[in-house]
Amino acid sequence: MADIKSPSVSNPGVLIPVNPAIENYMNGLLRHTDHPVLTEMEALARKNNFPIIGRLVGVFIESQAKMINAERVFEFGSGYGYSAYWFAKAVGSKGQVICTDADFLNQQKAEHYLSAAGLWDRIDFQAGMAQDIFCKTEGVFDICYNDVDKGDYPAIWRMAKDRIRPGGLYIADNVLWRGRVAVENPSDIFPGWTEAIIEHNELIFNDPEFDSFINPTRDGVIVARKKTA
Repeated sequence: MADIKSPSVSNPGVLIPVNPAIENYMNGLLRHTDHPVLTEMEALARKNNFPIIGRLVGVFIESQAKMINAERVFEFGSGYGYSAYWFAKAVGSKGQVICTDADFLNQQKAEHYLSAAGLWDRIDFQAGMAQDIFCKTEGVFDICYNDVDKGDYPAIWRMAKDRIRPGGLYIADNVLWRGRVAVENPSDIFPGWTEAIIEHNELIFNDPEFDSFINPTRDGVIVARKKTA
């Protein structure tokens, strides 16, 4: 096995799921998605080292939402609205994306960006703990999207799985966790997060009510479709 350096804040990676040259090529195919608001959101993420899903995953989740004609999406963890940008485009003018984030300032940033993009009327952004907001929100969803603290991933899956409509999707980011899930005894910046992601992934793939797949782009995105029969 190749020598793998332990991750740190300055060097968080363990394994790179997709060769950066491949991802650069794929990003080059997405110039048609350029938008001033999107570019500004991405620049802010680079400046502040704020984690966003990035253009490749954004296009991916938008296409997933469009393929199932999603109209109602719940986001566990929305940051300042980058993933919501893509979901809001997909759900259309009659759809709704319920966003959650513990930081009120992120809600304000999201309103600024998504209003400028003409998408804010599709957004219901609530500041607070995603789990609490989810429990207070009635109904089922076409998509439940998970991007909260990774230690909470198994609990989010258990909460969300029964409130996804048949044919609907559960989507979660960072499920390869910089390759730590594939390394024996990895060093973790946040104790217990790798174990939680491994548990989360196994729960999903072992659930007979869902068909599941991991797209290895960026840091791994799991898509689990609730079976219709």
